[in-house]
Parts: sequence; structure tokens; C-alpha cells
Amino acid sequence: MGHKEPMSIATALREIQQRRIILPAIQREYVWKPSQVIRVFDSVMRGYPVGSFLSWRVEPETISKFKFYGFMKNYSAFDNRHNPVIDIPTDREVVAILDGQQRLTSLNIGLRGTYAYKNHGGWANKPWSYPERRLHLNLAGEAPENELGLKYHFQFLTKNDVDAAADDDSKRWLPVSEIFDAADAFAMTKIIMKLDGGNDEAIDLVSRLWNAVHTVPSLHFYEEDDQDIERVLDIFVRVNSGGTVLSYSDLLLSIATAQWDGDARAAVHGLVDSLNQTGNGFNFSRDTVLKSGLVIADVGDIGFKVKNFTTGNMAKLEAGWEAMSKSLQVAVGLLSDFGLSGGSLTADSVLIPVAYYVHHRGLDHSYRESPKTRGDRETIRSWVLRSLIVRGVWGSGLDTLLRDLREVIKYQGDSAFPVEALERAMSRRGKPLTVTEALVDDILTLDYGKARTFAVLAALFPHVDTRNQFHVDHVFPAALLDKKKLRRHVGEDGTPQFSQDQIDDLLNMRDLLPNLELLPGLENIGKSAKSPAAWLAAEYQSDDQRSAFLSRNALPPTLPETVDEFSDFFEARRRNLTARIHEMLRPLAPEPSTTPATALVDLDEELAEGDDTE
Repeated sequence: MGHKEPMSIATALREIQQRRIILPAIQREYVWKPSQVIRVFDSVMRGYPVGSFLSWRVEPETISKFKFYGFMKNYSAFDNRHNPVIDIPTDREVVAILDGQQRLTSLNIGLRGTYAYKNHGGWANKPWSYPERRLHLNLAGEAPENELGLKYHFQFLTKNDVDAAADDDSKRWLPVSEIFDAADAFAMTKIIMKLDGGNDEAIDLVSRLWNAVHTVPSLHFYEEDDQDIERVLDIFVRVNSGGTVLSYSDLLLSIATAQWDGDARAAVHGLVDSLNQTGNGFNFSRDTVLKSGLVIADVGDIGFKVKNFTTGNMAKLEAGWEAMSKSLQVAVGLLSDFGLSGGSLTADSVLIPVAYYVHHRGLDHSYRESPKTRGDRETIRSWVLRSLIVRGVWGSGLDTLLRDLREVIKYQGDSAFPVEALERAMSRRGKPLTVTEALVDDILTLDYGKARTFAVLAALFPHVDTRNQFHVDHVFPAALLDKKKLRRHVGEDGTPQFSQDQIDDLLNMRDLLPNLELLPGLENIGKSAKSPAAWLAAEYQSDDQRSAFLSRNALPPTLPETVDEFSDFFEARRRNLTARIHEMLRPLAPEPSTTPATALVDLDEELAEGDDTE
């Protein structure tokens, strides 16, 4: 490995244009945020080093053995996040970037392309929420005071943004791409002439940026020329996996991409996008999908470790990809049927054993609707929700747990979801679905709006058909427990009814689980801010109907009519929920764990970065 002669930014970008500098398939994709791009341009303007780069000189005979991608130029968080696959002529050598892709891509986007990110408050699934933005430099002055310590005022702007600032003397925006397009000093002079007699500061900014891009040899490359792909992979892993910048799933995807006959990156990204569009939407990552693939392919060691990325394992993953994809889609459909989505699914890894069960039995989407499988689906639903409620189930020691659950399903899951055997295996691993007083207290203090809250309510009240849209509702309306209203609340003698401490207690109780229930969306909207007693009387006409509703939702026999009755109601509902928790979360067939949980977790799993977190 040796040093290459330093080159200017413009030279490097022209090499990228001509596909002489490219990306190997082992590279992950572009992930930098606009603020990071701006920061690197601020460093360029100041003359600061932007770091060294590691490259691989790929000779013509090696090119055909590998996959390569082009650099991102016009990035869109909506529909253009994936690097383009490119065909490289095999009659010339090329330079593949092993380290430094994010910085080079940022320079390429800033000087040649665009960055489309979502407008604040815009719809995530609408293309107009992601307008095209180009990087601009403000020639009217330095950057406003900021926490990043930026000196120069760079900003990504739409055309409308630039037009809106036309009459603002503090904004004089120059598209940075004009600097790159000005290939020589004469072209730079034309930019200066267009400033209409701009002041010396503006001229200095243009000259400074042009020189930083075109004349300063600021990019320093270390180059590897060995054509042994295994050596190159080892170098790449050592450079990129030392910190948290690159996850092991990134490496797995990269190496799979290099070894698959098809396009592994496109296959994984396509599946992730498809899964995340299910129901009300999820937030599954590549980590979860790739881990699912290793589990479903029955790879012995499912850890994200380089030694597991063998050609044989990748071949198994590719051969079973289509069937695995279908199983994951059915499994995610089930989670959606259970009322879960990205906002309420607190641990993505619960998907993996469900998907393995679906795959093991060869189930398709008809399983989700068939009356014959309703009981089995309810068993899965109960297990999934209970495992999401108990903290720590899907945390440390995840790989060991997943292997154990896979073995149980493989040998005992031919005809039904083996929930009792699964819970025994979990108990042996120190992860029992056991109700303790600490768990009860933890559940009862869940807040409105927390992800676990929906899962808890859905588990405690299985009558709720979560395939329909349900809202987490305040039993006693939050609008009636407003701080201002409570302060104005007076007794018969005209004095304030509640002290400040009492008001604080009422406000705290307002959003806790004993004051929450699940109601169908339209029913919740119709309930509005009516008192619980008035709403119940209007919604259910007979005593039997009202009693049935109260019983189903673990509500006391009398609902409060006024805020004065709220505290007593809260305590009564709390007692009812405590009993319901013990009843509904009772393990089906626990086996006490006789081995400390920590003794059952492999040391390398404790140190791995791939564990799911809750």
C-alpha cells in the first residue's frame, strides 16, 4: 500500500464523472445529512484537511469478478437513495474507494448535484414534500451564529428559496455548482463580473472557494494495489468496523452484494421498503431483514460477524431469498393485524421468530384470514404482545435467544405455534414472560403516547379487533383535566377546590394507563370531551350493554361525572388493571430458570453491536 499524488477536488470529481473513481459493492450507501455536507464545505473553504482516503486500484482482469456502483449525484430521501449500478469497461484500470465515500459523495452532490430532503411537517409519502435543493454560498456575509462553529454561510436551497431572498441585502446566494463548472481562472472571472461590482468580500469568497476546489491538491489517497479480493475485504473491514460508523449488517449486505449472482443490495432494499409500507407503516431496518434471513436459512451462527459471511452462507441466503421474502411479508402482515406499526412496535426482532414459524409451515396470506387458523393467530398475538411488554426480552443475548426459539419451532411447530415450549425456552434463558410486582408497577405507569402503551392495552383487552383502527383514548377526557380549568374549579363556598399539589397529582394521573383505553377511531372522535358517565349512557342504551362494556375494559361499575370523582375512579381502575395484568400475562407453561441469565449469553454476543435495543 502506497501514497498517490494528492489531487484537487475538481480533479477527483471529474474522475468520478468519467467512472474512473467508483465504489465497490462492499461499500454501504450514502447516509450523510445536509448539515454534514455543509460542514465539509466549510472545512474546504477554511483550508482545513478533509481527511485521507483509502482506495483500491482495480486492474482490468479483476473488474469482471466484482460489482461496482457509481457515486450519488442527485440524492433524494424520497425516491433516489440507492447508488446506481454501473458497468465498467474491462480494458482499463479503475480506482475503487474503500474509505472516504461519504466525503467524496458530499463534495459531488454539493458541487455537481442536488439534495432533496423532506420539508418540515411534510407528508412522508408525497413526492412534493421533498423539493430539489442545490448547495449555495452566501456572498453577503459569514454564517450566522451557530452551534457547529461554521464560519461560511452554505445552505441547501430550492429555486423558490433563492427567489424569495432576491430583495434581502443579507442574502446573496451563489450556486456552488457554478464554481465547479468554472474550469479555469477566466471562467472564474466571469462569475466575479456577474456580481455587478460586488464588494471585495464577495470577490474574496468566490476566489477562495474556486481555489479550494480547482487548485489546492487537498485530497490525499492511500492506495492498495493487491488484486486479492479477500485481502481487500479484510482491509475494508478493519478500516470501517472499528467504531459505530459502519454496522455489521452493512458489512453483511456489502459482502452479500459482492458474492450474489443477483443484486443483493437492490433485493434487500426493495424488501425493506415493501415491509415498511405494510398497514400503517413500520420502520424495519436492514439489520432485522438480514438477521431474519440468517435465521430462516438455518445458518448455524446468526451473529453479524465477518467469519459468518462465507460464500456458502451467502449462497444459502440467496437461494432462499424469494421464499424468505414471502414469509417476512406474511409475518409483518400479522403484526399489522395485531394493531402494531412503527410507532408501537418497541422491538423489531419479535418479527424474526414469527417469520420463521410462517416459513417453517409454508403459510401464505390466507392464514391471516382463515377462520380455521383464528385460534393459532390469537396464540401468536398474545405471545408477541406479552413479549413486547416485558422489558429486556429482545435486548442482550438476542442471537442466543433466536437460535433457541428457532429450534423449538423447527421441532415442535409443525401444526401450531408452540407457545408453551417457546416460553419454557425463554425462561431457561433468563427471559421469562413472568408477571412480577415490578412489572405491574412499570405497566401501570406507562404514559399516553408511549410505544409500549398500545401493546399493553392490546394484550390486556383481547376483545379489541386490532385489524381495525383503534385509538388510545383517555377514559376521563384530558380536556377536562386541563391545568387552567383545574385552577378555576371551585367548591360550593367559592374557594379553589384543588391545591397546587393536588392539581399536579391530577395532571400526572391523567395520562397514565389507568385512565387509558382502546376505542375504535370513529367512536373515540364522537366521544370528544364528554364525561365518561354521560358518554356511556348515550352510547349504550341498556344496562346489560353498559355492564358488558365496563367489564370488557376493566372499568369500575360507576364512571365519574365530574373531576371531583376522578381520583376515586383512577384508584378503582388501577386495582382492576392489576388483576387483569396478572390474569392476561400469566405464562402458559413456565419453567424456572436455574441458571443466571448472564451465564447463558455468549461473550462475543455481549460485545457485538448488532443486538436489538428496546
